[in-house]
Amino acid sequence: MKILIPTAKEMNTDLSSIEATPLRPESQAVLDALALYSASQLESFYKVSAEKAAEEFQNIQDLKRQTAQHYPALNLFDGLMYRHIKRDKLTEVEQAYLENHVFITSALYGVVAALSPMAPHRLDFLMKLKVAGKTLKSHWKAAYDEALKKEEVIFSLLSSEFETVFSKEIREKMVTFKFMEDRGGQLKIHSTISKKARGAFLTALIENQVQTVEEACQLSFAGFAYREDLSQPQELVFVKEV
Repeated sequence: MKILIPTAKEMNTDLSSIEATPLRPESQAVLDALALYSASQLESFYKVSAEKAAEEFQNIQDLKRQTAQHYPALNLFDGLMYRHIKRDKLTEVEQAYLENHVFITSALYGVVAALSPMAPHRLDFLMKLKVAGKTLKSHWKAAYDEALKKEEVIFSLLSSEFETVFSKEIREKMVTFKFMEDRGGQLKIHSTISKKARGAFLTALIENQVQTVEEACQLSFAGFAYREDLSQPQELVFVKEV
């Protein structure tokens, strides 16, 4: 059983660095494609300020020269979902669960264990980077499928941009999750609720060592509880009353 989570734009490098591992061929090809851009070209590619583009240019050059600092991916990313994941003071059992079951989907690194070394970078599947004439999604599809082909149960906390990298055969094995707030009988869903809830849900999975859909349905966390009446076999809905 694997749990998939996306990367985040926000990063925290105020951490102890760890040893890098060699880039896989698919990752090296993506890096080579990124390295063709000048700092000013990255400004329009990323749709960011000149200052941010210069920072990203430096990150790419550091990776190319193999001088980049690397950090455990789960700690490096620091978006809203990540800030709601239990990342510190894990018990041995929780640590083992995290290492065995939680995987991050990256447009640069592929599908990797949550604590794998990653260097600061900015890339997602909405970006129009061509790698040897292919889109990022086409470039990664075979490797993404390979990472999950033996899995019977896949919990996806991904957005559709990441899910659609996988083939239909793999996506059909995925269980997805929807997190909503009930405000006086009105069910609301928005990205802030979803991101916070994904992090809290992953924490509950880790703390409760969840291995099956049935066990996931029993969870209550951060005010959320499973709603069978709103759920489907492969889309579980959790609602928080506010």
